[in-house]
This record gives sequence, C-alpha cells and structure tokens, in this order.
Amino acid sequence: MPRQARLDAPGLLQHVMARGIERRKIFWDDQDRQSFLERLALILDETQTQCYAWALIPNHFHLLLRTSLTPLSKVMRRLMTGYAVTFNKRHKRSGHLFQNRYKSIVCEEDSYLLELIRYIHLNPLRAGLAKDLKELDKYPWTGHSAIMGKKNNFLVPKQQPNNFPFAGRRIAFSQFCPETEKATINPENPVDPACPVAPGDGTGVKNKPLAEKTIEEVLLQFGDKLREARRRYRQFVKQGIDQGSRPDLQGGGLVRSAGNKASLLGRKKKEREKGDARILGSGDFVNETLEQSETLLEKKYLAKRPIEELVEIVAGKLGLKPELICSENRQRQYSEARSLLAWLAVEEVGHQAAEVARFLGISRMGVQKAVIRGSELKGDQVSLG
Repeated sequence: MPRQARLDAPGLLQHVMARGIERRKIFWDDQDRQSFLERLALILDETQTQCYAWALIPNHFHLLLRTSLTPLSKVMRRLMTGYAVTFNKRHKRSGHLFQNRYKSIVCEEDSYLLELIRYIHLNPLRAGLAKDLKELDKYPWTGHSAIMGKKNNFLVPKQQPNNFPFAGRRIAFSQFCPETEKATINPENPVDPACPVAPGDGTGVKNKPLAEKTIEEVLLQFGDKLREARRRYRQFVKQGIDQGSRPDLQGGGLVRSAGNKASLLGRKKKEREKGDARILGSGDFVNETLEQSETLLEKKYLAKRPIEELVEIVAGKLGLKPELICSENRQRQYSEARSLLAWLAVEEVGHQAAEVARFLGISRMGVQKAVIRGSELKGDQVSLG
C-alpha cells in the first residue's frame, strides 16, 4: 500500500517522532544530545516554529511542533539530515541513521495540546531514564525541566546576534506577576512592574526568543502567576504517570476520532465521524484539516503565475511604479507593497519563500515577516481576480 502524503499547513499542531534504524541508538552520549538540541534550536528560531514539548530517548525522539510559514518537511529535513551528518562524522560511521522517514500526526489543539505535552514529557520516566517525578524535574533531556525552571532552556539558540538583549542570560517571564520571578529578572533591562507585558521601546520582551514565549504560553494554561502555574502544571504531569503508554495519543484513525471502539461499532457507517491515521482529533477537525491540506497541495502543483506578473498586479492595484516595488525604496507605500507582493506570491499563488527572497534580494526570514504583514494589510487591495 503506498504511503499517504503528509499533511501540513501553517499553524497546525503536529506530534513528530523518529527512530534510529533497526531501533539502534541515535544519541550515544550527552554531547550527541546537546548537538541535536543546538541544531533544533537554531532551526526553530529561523523558521519561527514553536516546540511545545520534546523528549530525547536513546533510540528515538518526540517533538510537539507548530509550524509557521516553513513547511514541516523542510524543518525536519534540515534537522535530521544535519544531525545525521554530524553524528556519522563524530562516531566515524556511515549509512542511514534514522529508520525510514519521520512520523507526524496532526493534532486538534483544544483536545490534545496539554495531553500531548504531558505524554511527551513523561517519556523519560516511562523509559526508566528518570526514576520518579522529582528526578524528571531536573532531567535535562526533555522540555519538562525547562518549564519547571530547573534547567536552562536548550531551545533558546546560543548563536544570537551581538545586540540581542537577552543573549547568555536567564530570562524573566514577562506575562506573569514580577514578584514570582525575582531571581531571573535582568537588572540591566527589567520589566516595569506596572507594565509586565512588552515595553514599547523594542528592547524588552518583544525580542524574547520564541522558545521562551512558548513556555509562557504553556504555563499560562495553568495560571497567571509563575510559581502557581508551575505547581499546577507539575500536578497535571503527576496525574498522568499512572496512565501508562497512552496508545490513544500515538496516532489517528476512526477509532480515536470516535473516542473508543465500542462507540464506533455502535454507530451506522454513515453516522461515523471521518477518521484519518494522520490526524488525531474529531471528525470535524479531520475534515477541516484535509480540506486545508488539499488547498495547499493544489497551490503546490498548479502552474504558478510568475512573480514578475504579480509585481504588475500589485503595482496596478496600488498605483505604484513596478520597478520601485522591487527596489530598496524604504518609503512606507513601497514597503507595504513588497509585503503584499510576498503574501500574494507565497500564500495565494504558492511560490516558495526562498524563491521570493531571491527575487526581492532579501532573506527568507524577511519574506516570512513580509507575508505576515501582507496578510494583515491585504483587505480588498490586492487579489488575483
């Protein structure tokens, strides 16, 4: 039976797993684990991909990701290929490191986000790598210890620009009451207690790494004070210890969409929710995800309008000179036109961000930011009609 195409779209929550070939170890020591995480951190930051949970087991790994504009396949290809090359060179081996391709399951966020965070973070405990929850709190090779504040967050990239205000420092959680995080506030750039959210000068928490913002997002599910949120999160994780391996969280399909086999068998075929082995969620979510993915596939394979033609469309709609849209002109109208062009090319026509970046002479990250801005500006200004 041929493999089904992977499902992907910006914003989807995906549980990703990969094993070593013949179930052999892919992490031989802490240096391997650190190398993998440093690479992962840079890729997540560059592609603005969120990682809500992760766990490294000697012969496999788990990630809970939400992609941005960069497809999951590109994120994983960079991660797994790059790590395999480094691993083989270091250990003087050759050949494949991973078993087949990675497995990814699209997950319905409302029902499964917290359940999957708990499930993934308990993996080292189930594998016997940590003997109890107290030891897991400080176990460095899963995201649980970073959420608990017991270990540094490995997913904050080490290679930050020199002007990055938080490089090399512990970072205060801006969205929580400041009295709960006394020891971690940066004295050179403290968050104003009267305004615990991002200051408006652009030097504060606006520049916080995505990995730290993601931990905040998780903890805010449990409370608006950091200490209390961590306590409730830990209690939630503790309650999952006795639940075992949770096969219901390891894939999709009709049975899991229905909730359990008994309820599925008790329904007529036409009354059953649609299921898909690549999706973990309700029937409505399965339908919505499949429709969204099919739309993206159509964009990928249909003949694309050239970017030059899209420049003419944007210029005509906005009454601007086409050559100035593609120039380095920094006037607001041309900057906004470039954002609209990026959105139109990537989101509506299906050009790759790298292709648009080469055309405009900017970075892929610049294109991704422009697409986001363009989607906010578009309104009725630009269309292909």
